[in-house]
Amino acid sequence: MHDHEQGYFTEENSAEVVIGRNRNAKDARLKEVMAVIIRKLHEAVKEIEPSQQEWFEAIMFLTRTGQMCTDWRQEFILLSDVLGVSMLVDAINHRKPAGASESTVLGPFYVHDAPQLPLGSNICLDRKGEDMVISGIIRDTQGRPIPNAKLDVWQTNDDGFYDVQQKGLQPNFNLRGVFRTDEAGRYWFRAVKPRFYPIPDDGPVGQLLGKLGRHPYRPAHLHFIISADGFEPLTTHIFDPDDRYIDSDAVFGVKKSLLATFEKVDNQERARQLEFANPFWETHFDFTLTPQPTT
Repeated sequence: MHDHEQGYFTEENSAEVVIGRNRNAKDARLKEVMAVIIRKLHEAVKEIEPSQQEWFEAIMFLTRTGQMCTDWRQEFILLSDVLGVSMLVDAINHRKPAGASESTVLGPFYVHDAPQLPLGSNICLDRKGEDMVISGIIRDTQGRPIPNAKLDVWQTNDDGFYDVQQKGLQPNFNLRGVFRTDEAGRYWFRAVKPRFYPIPDDGPVGQLLGKLGRHPYRPAHLHFIISADGFEPLTTHIFDPDDRYIDSDAVFGVKKSLLATFEKVDNQERARQLEFANPFWETHFDFTLTPQPTT
């Protein structure tokens, strides 16, 4: 028997004995990660002191969560989201220098290969909802505009659904588009005012939220992935600060620096130029990208 196997399992030394059995792990990172997970898990069990029935119910919850996963739905990611773990991992992996725009979660409804469109295009293909124009400037941390930066944008429709959630009801690539900034780093496009919407709440994660007295809603927002040569890509949102769920986002994605101003504009001539009904909505939001580290 090896030294690391000579530990009799007790309530007091449970974590140390289990961690010791992993001494010969071939992957050093896996060994390190599992040691932390085991230690924290055993600490939680000792603090909670669950009954056998409670522990079985926890196992069955995880079982149902796995059974809910399909090729188009990942219930474990949803669980990570509502526990704040997704945002914590994002924060750890995207620490920003002062002045740089903050990131937030990608979300489950991003679609590759959205159409590339000229600046000013209207990404709302079915023209349903309250018209809105979005504009801004992409800069570096020195305040210099970044020409030819790429913006991949997407949002929900006026009913709070993404196009992929309503195949056959919404046109393909509705409220999605890819744009490039002009020589002055400016971007602008037309869309509709986004609305709040619920995350999928018909599974075990939704049931957990209900038992915790929490709602499943995300506040209204627009998604952006912004990239440019020599800069770190930025995955982020901008939020409507007046949304009813702005202070209680189900997945903790809201950051103060990402609150935009959604202004209602009553201007018949400008509405005509934009091919909008009057009044319409407008928001202006600038982004600052972080330079890639030099090697």
